[in-house]
Amino acid sequence: MSFKILKNNCCGLDVHKTWIYACIGITDPNNRTEYKQARFSSFTKGLNELCDWLVKYNCNDVCMESTGKYWIPVFNILEKNNIRVTLSHPKYTKPQKGNKTDRKDAKWICDLYMCGMVKPSFIPPADIRELRDLVRYRFKLTCMITSEKNRAHNCLTVSNLKLDDVFSDIFGKSSRSITEQILQHPGETFDVTPFVDGRCKTPIEEIQAAVDGAISTEQAVKLRHCLNHIDELELHKAEIEREIFRLSDKYEEVLTLIRTVPGFDKNPLTAIQVLSEIGGDMSVFPTAKNLVSWAGCCPRNDQSNQKIKSTRISRAGSYFKPVLVQIANALIKSKKHPEFTTRYRRIKARRGHKKAIIAICRMILTAIWHILTDLKPYTPVGFLEPRPVKKSKILTASQALNLLKQRGYVIKDDVVAVT
Repeated sequence: MSFKILKNNCCGLDVHKTWIYACIGITDPNNRTEYKQARFSSFTKGLNELCDWLVKYNCNDVCMESTGKYWIPVFNILEKNNIRVTLSHPKYTKPQKGNKTDRKDAKWICDLYMCGMVKPSFIPPADIRELRDLVRYRFKLTCMITSEKNRAHNCLTVSNLKLDDVFSDIFGKSSRSITEQILQHPGETFDVTPFVDGRCKTPIEEIQAAVDGAISTEQAVKLRHCLNHIDELELHKAEIEREIFRLSDKYEEVLTLIRTVPGFDKNPLTAIQVLSEIGGDMSVFPTAKNLVSWAGCCPRNDQSNQKIKSTRISRAGSYFKPVLVQIANALIKSKKHPEFTTRYRRIKARRGHKKAIIAICRMILTAIWHILTDLKPYTPVGFLEPRPVKKSKILTASQALNLLKQRGYVIKDDVVAVT
């Protein structure tokens, strides 16, 4: 079986931690392909030699797999040398089992790319990649702070200090003051009144009863280290946020447009998270559906013999999707944006909460794509188009009431004023 060759001079790279295997395919006018293979070190010197080797054969088109983090330095150096790099997920370049070597893998990638059978991955510009790296690191710091808070909470629970029953936040001002007093004077009874903020609504008697516990020496040491680690992580997180705001200053116009979308106007970092993942140029996504598919917010295509096997969403967008889900869960509770609540109730009645939330995420992404493409602020007009009722959908009064009840509406009788 022969395929049509679309690229007459291209290169396939099989990237590893220590070595990089390269294969250039050069096709003459008679459709005869000659291969040039070589191996290079993954050190900077070896990568520069790879660039010189590509220039020697006039090859300016390279394809490689996204192997862990090892592809990033290769991509950066090739990009600086004005070489067009196509990054592909390994599932799209996976060779057949058996008779497999690194050199054959590089040749296989070259053959697939030569015939136009490689699906490229989206790689944003260098400044967006730097911003994305910091935003994701901030997310990791947040997760680390949450883990330390859980460990500190466990120390209080084991010591029978019920601060979580009398304070909404056990790391707030009043609770933290009481915790510090307990750590400085373990085993001593003290009056909590001086440590409680005047705005606290919990009675002093309940707070006093909640701290009637005994913390052991081991738990006190563990709790002290947890609190110190939390404070240290908070400082690191604040420094990272200042750097994130500095890098995002050049995209203020794009961020202003994104913040017109409902749910993105409260926390300034929310819009920056979206920018760091998808960038500000929507020309890389031909349609809004391409952006939704890239973010993993659409059902998969898995159909055979007119049977749909699965409609599960993919695992793509592991950093991007949680932000959209959080915003969607907030929007469905708001009365200011009926375009989201109406669609959520309609889909939830048929498919359940989870699929309805992903549908709201798709609405948000579609709105963002149109906003950044047209450079116009958000408007709900496109989501609130009137839908005329067909004659075949006319219902009786009892059917209409049952339909409203299924969609979550509570029906009450009209209150008639007595004159």
